[in-house]
Amino acid sequence: MTVEAAESQQVLDAPKKLGRRLRLGMIGGGQGAFIGAVHRIAARLDDRYELVAGALSSDPERAKASAEELYIAPDRAYTSFEEMAAKEPLRDDPVDVVAIVTPNHMHYPAACAMLKAGIHVICDKPMTTTSEESEKLVQLVEETGKLFLLTHNYTGYPMVRQAKAMVEAGELGKIRLVQVEYPQDWLTEPIEQSGQKQASWRTDPKRSGAGGCIGDIGTHAYNLASFVSGMKATEVLAELTSFVEGRVLDDDVQMLLRYENGAKGMLWASQVAPGNENGLRLRIYGEKGGLEWGQADPNHLVYSPFGKSSYRITRGGPDATDAANSVSRIPGGHPEGYLEAFATLYNEFADVLSARILGQPEPDCGKQLPSVVDGLDGLKFIETAVKSSQNGGSWQKL
Repeated sequence: MTVEAAESQQVLDAPKKLGRRLRLGMIGGGQGAFIGAVHRIAARLDDRYELVAGALSSDPERAKASAEELYIAPDRAYTSFEEMAAKEPLRDDPVDVVAIVTPNHMHYPAACAMLKAGIHVICDKPMTTTSEESEKLVQLVEETGKLFLLTHNYTGYPMVRQAKAMVEAGELGKIRLVQVEYPQDWLTEPIEQSGQKQASWRTDPKRSGAGGCIGDIGTHAYNLASFVSGMKATEVLAELTSFVEGRVLDDDVQMLLRYENGAKGMLWASQVAPGNENGLRLRIYGEKGGLEWGQADPNHLVYSPFGKSSYRITRGGPDATDAANSVSRIPGGHPEGYLEAFATLYNEFADVLSARILGQPEPDCGKQLPSVVDGLDGLKFIETAVKSSQNGGSWQKL
């Protein structure tokens, strides 16, 4: 076959393009919300989605005002997710997928409504407030056959993908130790008592669930450790503390973990550690070497082969592999961070959803996306840690 013929065949074999942006709806994320804006930026960064509908607040007036600010047409500015689920499937141009960015207690009912309406779902974490709800959601996703993305966004960083690939390739040998931490300081004072919106619902068990700090950021740390190491924890020993007087849910988490292959783990998450903003950091050590990555310097990964000098692998640099390069957007030296990592999940999900719409096989990138099963794993992690702490810091099986 000539070069010209081979190139022509490659064009014929290439996946067909959808030919339009995916139509995105949003539940929550209206005026005064933090994470809704992050999702919208992530959705548009690679120009794969267009926000066309929303039930942006439980307050009807705020929902309408928020929709107007985001240029959503009045007839698609809904005052409840139930209304969206009822009306969108009847349109000639219904939403392809809905992003759920509400406080935790609304994730489950909103996701159920969308799935039953035949709409794919992107959901913020933790997926629900109880493992019982999560188990029902796993079953509903299986029954409806719809796609479900859980936005554990830290799995989208290029150097996190690099670290995962190195572990899978055996470059660290058998994993022995996993250490992960996620300290913050923004809840050092009882700001929820002054009505601060983000603090109010995160410290309220009716809206947040059984876990405070452990549900908000501890699940991110746990998921990151599992994603990179490729291992699942089998037992945990946890101490959850509410240091701020009057606070019902935990604001500090200290934990030991036992993994399925005999590896040991440590996890610390805190929202009362002055001097820390979003100090997510992961260290993994095996028989042959170790890796260290921190979100504050996300474009570098420290690799320490045993018996040799440690060195930094740079995003976009000569030691970066396809695992990292495939999710990098700009050359090395230009920082990529939180928003880009978030956008990577949206971009890969767009590939999967577009293939589904076109009747094509699911692309390989879909295998790395956090799913409804990861959501159930996260809720079991929260509940097991709470149980361990309530029982005096005893070992509990996951």
